[in-house]
Amino acid sequence: MRHARREQVFWGWGEPGAGPSLPESARTWLREALGVDGGVVSPPVALEDVRLGEPSLPEALRRALEDVVGATWVRDDRETRVLRAAGKSYLDLLALRAGDAHDAPDAVVVPGSAAEVLAVLQACNEWAVAVVPFGGGTSVVGGVAPERGGCAAVVSLDLGRLDAVCSVDERSLLARVQPGLRLPEADHALAAHGLTLGHLPQSYEWATVGGCVATRSAGQASTGFGRIDDHVVAVRLATPLGELATPEVPASAAGPSLRELVVGSEGAFGVLTEVTLQVRPLPAARRYEGWFVHAFNEGCELLRELAQAGAAPDVARLSDEPETAMTLALSGRHGVKASVAGAVQSARGHAESALLILGWEDATEAVVRRRRAEAARHLRQAGAMALGRSAGEAWLAGRFSGPHLRDDLLDRGVLVETLETAATWDRLDRVLRDVRTALGRLGGRVLCHVSHVYTTGASLYFTVLAAQDADDPAGQWRAAKTAATEAILAAGGTLTHHHAVGRDHAPWLTAEDGALGLGVLRAVKDRLDPAGIMNPGKLLPG
Repeated sequence: MRHARREQVFWGWGEPGAGPSLPESARTWLREALGVDGGVVSPPVALEDVRLGEPSLPEALRRALEDVVGATWVRDDRETRVLRAAGKSYLDLLALRAGDAHDAPDAVVVPGSAAEVLAVLQACNEWAVAVVPFGGGTSVVGGVAPERGGCAAVVSLDLGRLDAVCSVDERSLLARVQPGLRLPEADHALAAHGLTLGHLPQSYEWATVGGCVATRSAGQASTGFGRIDDHVVAVRLATPLGELATPEVPASAAGPSLRELVVGSEGAFGVLTEVTLQVRPLPAARRYEGWFVHAFNEGCELLRELAQAGAAPDVARLSDEPETAMTLALSGRHGVKASVAGAVQSARGHAESALLILGWEDATEAVVRRRRAEAARHLRQAGAMALGRSAGEAWLAGRFSGPHLRDDLLDRGVLVETLETAATWDRLDRVLRDVRTALGRLGGRVLCHVSHVYTTGASLYFTVLAAQDADDPAGQWRAAKTAATEAILAAGGTLTHHHAVGRDHAPWLTAEDGALGLGVLRAVKDRLDPAGIMNPGKLLPG
C-alpha cells in the first residue's frame, strides 16, 4: 500500500498550522515562572535564508545511484537536503531555526525496494560515502544527523517509499511490514483486519515502524502492551556486505538472538528493509480517567504496588507536582484544567497534588470494568482522589501535542527540552533527586513524570523549561545535559529508556555496557560494515 508523502517543516514539528498553539494564559505563566515576556522574539528563518554547503557527491557515484533507483529518486535540491539535515532535538532546532544547515547531506536517495537498498549500500561502500538511514526524522538524540565520519560525502537514505504492509497473518497475529510505514498508516491498514499495532510514542504522527525498531521505542501504552522490541518477531537487514535475515518463528534456542543485535542498532549496522511484528486485536472497549494523589513519591509507590500485584493499567502516567501545576496552567479552556475544575475546588488535602492518568483498553467493557475496579481499590485505599473520565479523555485528546507546543515556546526564547531514564524502584528516588539538582542549575522549571511502569522499576521523563541564554543557547543546554546524564549514571539509572543512543548519548555508552561489551558491538559493526559507512558517529563512541 502506498501513501502520499507528507513533509514536516524543517524548523519544528509537523506541518504548519497542524498542531495546537499555546493558550493566552501561557504568557502569564511564562512571565511568572521563567521571567520570559511571552512575545515572539526568535522566529525561524525562511528556507531560502538557510545556509547550506555545496553538495560534494562524486558524479560517478551519483550516476550509479541513479541507475539503481532512477534519476527522480536522487535529489540534492535545497528543500530536500534541509529537511534531512537534522532530527528534532532542541539543539537540532536551534541550529535550523537560525539557518545553519551546513552539514546537510550531499544527496537524498529514496529507494523503492529492499534490493535497491542493498545496491545503494554496496555502491556507497565502494565509494566510501557515508549513509544515514532516515525514516520519520523524529530523533531527539542526533540519530539522523548527516555525519560523514571521515568519508568524503554523506547520503541520506530516505525510506519513505518502503511503506507497504507486505502481509497480515490473522491466525498467528503477525504483520510483515516495510520500515518506512508511518505508525498511523500501519494502524489504519491493520484496522481493516480488525487488528492494531498499538504502539503510541509521542512521535506517533510521524514516526515509522523501522525507526521505532531501530531505536527500541516505547509507546505510551507500553505498561500494558510492551515496548516495540517486545513485538519484533523477525527482521531483514541490508548491510554493505549483504543481507542478514532472521526466521519468522515464535521462539528459538538457536544461540544468541541475531534479531536482538538488529533491534536498537540505530542504522549503525545496516538498514532495516522488513520487520515482522506481533499485532493484537483492536480493543473493543477503553476507559481513561484521572486521579489526584497527595504526592509524587506516594504515586510512585502506588504504581509499584499495582505493577507487582498484576493490576497495572495499560497506560500509567504520573506527573510530579510542578508538572501537574504547569499542565493545569497551560491546558486552556478545553484541556485537563477545564475537565478537573470542579474537583480542584472541592479537593481536600490535594492542594499540591500529583496528577495520575490511567487507561485501560481491552476486549470487552466487562474486562475493562474488572481491571479498573481492582486498580481503583488500591488507589482509594491510599487516599487518592478520583477526577473522572473527562480528565483522562482530555489527556488522550492532547497526548501528541507537546512537540507542537515546543515550537511556540522556541519562538518566545524558551529553552525547552526533554530527557529520560529508567531505574529500579529502590533507586528511583535518588535518580529523581540527583537529576533535579543537575538540571536545576538552569533556573526555570524542571518537570518530571513516570510514563512506563514495570514490576522492577519505572521510567522518569524530565522536561526542562528555562529562559534561553541569548549568547550561547546551545552551550547552555549541553552543559545541563552533561550534568544530568552523569547524575543518572552515578545514581544507577539507564543512559536512555526510549530515546535511543544516537550521537548525543554515544560518549557515555561505555559507562552502561562496559569496555568489553562495547568491544562486542564494535566487532559486530566491523563484520557488517567494515568501511564504517553506516550512520557514522551514532551508537558507538569515537
